[in-house]
Amino acid sequence: MLLVETARKAGLDTAISAALAPWRKARAVHDPGKILLDLALAVALGGDCLADVAMLRAEPPVFGPVASDPTVSRLVDTLAAAGSRPLAAIRRARAEVRERVWRLAGEAAPDAGGEVVVDIDGVLVLAHSEKQDAAKTWKKTFGHHPLFAFVDHGREGSGEPVAGLLRPGNAGSNTAADHIEAARLALAQLPKKYRRGRRTLIRTDSAGGTHDFLDWLTARGRWLSFSVGMTITDAVHQAVLKIPAPAWTPAVEPGGKVRDGAWVAELAGDVLTGWPKGMRLIVRKERPHPGAQLRFTDADGMRLTCFATNTTGVPIARLELRHRRRARAEDRIRAARDTGLRNLPLHDAAQNQVWLEIVQLALDLLAWMPMLALAGDVRRWEPKRMRLRLFSAAAQLVTTGRRSYLRLARHWPWTGTITSAFARLHTLPDPG
Repeated sequence: MLLVETARKAGLDTAISAALAPWRKARAVHDPGKILLDLALAVALGGDCLADVAMLRAEPPVFGPVASDPTVSRLVDTLAAAGSRPLAAIRRARAEVRERVWRLAGEAAPDAGGEVVVDIDGVLVLAHSEKQDAAKTWKKTFGHHPLFAFVDHGREGSGEPVAGLLRPGNAGSNTAADHIEAARLALAQLPKKYRRGRRTLIRTDSAGGTHDFLDWLTARGRWLSFSVGMTITDAVHQAVLKIPAPAWTPAVEPGGKVRDGAWVAELAGDVLTGWPKGMRLIVRKERPHPGAQLRFTDADGMRLTCFATNTTGVPIARLELRHRRRARAEDRIRAARDTGLRNLPLHDAAQNQVWLEIVQLALDLLAWMPMLALAGDVRRWEPKRMRLRLFSAAAQLVTTGRRSYLRLARHWPWTGTITSAFARLHTLPDPG
């Protein structure tokens, strides 16, 4: 009920229905938008294949009429056969709803501070059968290598997906064209004022540290901010060895406390030749954790990492802390694996791209519901915890006097959290 009400208050149900109206056949009983949203709800609740929509079909008072398995399968085939048009329609609807949700969320929105942070990272999805584009990955496994982008909600929240690009398993980690496409899709999901300019920060690991990608981010008309990991080349390694001891600044923790055994410094000179104008190269050295094995590019018993940014006017220790927070993307990937991305259940690549859109819709709902209805530490709960504590609560839907009541068990530890979430959703204005 929480997810259904979130979709209704956000206007996602009507937006998806309008987007997929061209693919509704004459005299069809089921709306394609409703079918797709039902699939997203099933995935959000823990489903991992099309047939799991049966869990919604078993509760018509909550979810309404739900299409049969053959009808669901035919819709996915129809959307996959139509090429990029239905994908573009779904993405436009998501972008429209996202702007409304952020506006409703107010101070809880990811852009409340006037800046949006987008993390781009690759995901390995294993395949256990011969599916289209499944191939040997760089980790010697077999499957696909999608590229995802997530908006970071900061310490107070989780994150939401803004791009999901399906790629073969043997796709390169640092393919600039794929990173540009993922960034383009991500920017299209943001409100218009964040689609260009320094208020939007793009973060990646060293896979994004390519000339073509950084040139695209800083091209005339975009001027995006970036914080991108860089490979430590021999030239960078030699420059690090020449940094004098007084030039190293202690790294910091989120609260401003000095991070023990870690220092940062900025590189200049020839190592920046050929890179975009205004780029800064910052290196970090840290004592390795117990049991960690040093790499060839490390020096003096210290683990070295490097990143590039075009942000000015901020101490380099703060910039390094901001870049280190890119690790939150790993949390988003873990949540995506628990929400339909453990495997790609269909055979054709076009079908699995539709599945990726369904997964993103499910993750959107799981991000928007806490943003709109929850407060405090509960907002940071990942999907597995929300399913256990909120979505698995026993309840009875009672209709009397032309009104419906959801009766929850008093002894359930999180009944108060659920009821307060419904109260917050109830205060939000209806779309339109």
